[in-house]
Amino acid sequence: MSVLDEIRRLEPEFRAEEDLSAEQRSLTDRTYKYMLESGLMRGLQPKRWGGGELSLREHLAAVYELGRIAPSAGWVAGVVGSHPWQLALFPEEVQQEIWGTDPNWNASSSYAPTGKIEPVEGGYRVSGRWSFSSGSDHAQGVILGGFAGKVEVAPGVEVPNYGSALLYRDQYVIEDTWHVQGSRGTGSKDIVVDDAFIPVSRFLSSPLYEYNPERPAPGLAVNTGALYQVPWAVMFNLVLVAPMLGLGRRYLDEWRAETEGRKANWGGSLKDDPLMQMHLAEAEWVHEAAVLKMYDAIDTITAAAEAVVFLDRGERARMRWNITRGCQQVGLAINQLHRVASGRTVFVDHPLHRIYQDVTAELGHAFLVSDAVGQYYGAHLLNSTAPEVML
Repeated sequence: MSVLDEIRRLEPEFRAEEDLSAEQRSLTDRTYKYMLESGLMRGLQPKRWGGGELSLREHLAAVYELGRIAPSAGWVAGVVGSHPWQLALFPEEVQQEIWGTDPNWNASSSYAPTGKIEPVEGGYRVSGRWSFSSGSDHAQGVILGGFAGKVEVAPGVEVPNYGSALLYRDQYVIEDTWHVQGSRGTGSKDIVVDDAFIPVSRFLSSPLYEYNPERPAPGLAVNTGALYQVPWAVMFNLVLVAPMLGLGRRYLDEWRAETEGRKANWGGSLKDDPLMQMHLAEAEWVHEAAVLKMYDAIDTITAAAEAVVFLDRGERARMRWNITRGCQQVGLAINQLHRVASGRTVFVDHPLHRIYQDVTAELGHAFLVSDAVGQYYGAHLLNSTAPEVML
């Protein structure tokens, strides 16, 4: 049975636990257990460590489906479920440390460079606060983004050394700041670090490895599958897009079910109203187009990796623009549907209330805001100066 089949088989359990996760503002232990047992959380882990090493399309199809069934679980599956892929890029000694005794070992993350990563002899000192670390309660470590001085990417060319620092669970504190209306069950709490040391092996530099095909990430020496050759920024965008579009599918399904049963104030049924019919048709078109753009990006980076073709920044920008713009357009379509939904959606027990809050919360993620990558892509097409964007 495939991971997607398992997610669908467990749909009743995931739906029941979603309400409990929202109440406690973090995924329930049972939810996370189901996610592990389905194979989803280890879908992108190398086979040599017992993982699924699934195709990116197969993995994200399952994430999309879980986003439809249980939005908070889907979001955590997208984010935390992507981390075995990135952990596979770290040196072999790090992989041995984390997976040698616990194959289920995984990390939460917070990539915005809000803390301090200082180069010191033998490694780095890490300190500060990072927010929005989804699934942190169930993680054994955390990946934190930050600038660690500068790095030479070509002879005489130095750039800010943005990268990912890997910390173990005894090196940080989880602060429960997650008092929110949307995505309540994701447990996206703050990570606080007080002068922790990590060795050189636990910092992965983006400019050093991401844009130079002649300098592969250390983990690629042992994890040679095409899956681990895809570009990080596009990959990370996709793992957010998939649960967001699954959530969009959930909203459309719930809105349709509610509208089919609604009576118009003047008599008759709202399902017979031409305007309501057109609103839904428009939203369905936008959602389907966004899903197709998602799969196009998945297939493009997969095919390039399999053919050992390096995708330039313009092509990466095109894909990131397409998929983030798709999510934003789905959000606008949902806003339009919500505007003509019952005024009773203001009540917290209405079927559309929490789903709409979840949509708002997920679209607020910085990597789903399409403006910067759109500007970069447009500038690229016009041979103009483009803004600095991680691609």
